[in-house]
Amino acid sequence: MPYPNSEPGPRRPGRPRDDAREGEILSIVLELLRESGIDGVTFEEVARRAQASKRTLYRRWASKQEMLVAAIKAGPAAGNRPDPIDTGSLRGDLLALLDRLEATMEAGSSVSLTIMQAGLRDPELCHHIEDSVGPTGARLTGTVLRSAIERGELPATADPFAYEEVAATVLVIRKLNGLATDEAYREALVDSVLIPALRSGVDAGQHGIFSGRPTPAKPTSIS
Repeated sequence: MPYPNSEPGPRRPGRPRDDAREGEILSIVLELLRESGIDGVTFEEVARRAQASKRTLYRRWASKQEMLVAAIKAGPAAGNRPDPIDTGSLRGDLLALLDRLEATMEAGSSVSLTIMQAGLRDPELCHHIEDSVGPTGARLTGTVLRSAIERGELPATADPFAYEEVAATVLVIRKLNGLATDEAYREALVDSVLIPALRSGVDAGQHGIFSGRPTPAKPTSIS
């Protein structure tokens, strides 16, 4: 779902950007995420709480998506490195992806869970976050998949559906229910579920929740 930019357009040069002030504003964005979720973050409410004009905000961020991604970079994803994941083995790469996902969720607590949940209903934002802050662990990267196929660990027909449907989803559900997502659990998830599913080579015929383009439900006909 796109977030339209209703403010007038081209940005005009102004005073140099104040990093401390920008940090304050992004903290307010994260505060709103905690309180009200993605829908609660609006330019109007951020401007009101920050005692700033909407024009000031639009000089920094052209859209709600840009502002959200900036807040995520400054907060829950601050420790993420955009470097490709390459441990030399499929198992190592999958564990590294899950470690990164776990670290991101832990760093932002309820904020990160809100962001992950938003991916369930807002694929565009999910895709934007993934591209902007580097591999979050929610999606099986093309590099990891191709490397595993080249090493002979996966068949050429390996489908990322299993990872993108299961990995982040189960971690979010377990977090929300106070269940363990520790290293032992993540190893069990990789060894018992993800690797066998990826090695099956079965084409799922659809895209997973965190793929950035999840397969929508088919409309039901009313007879």
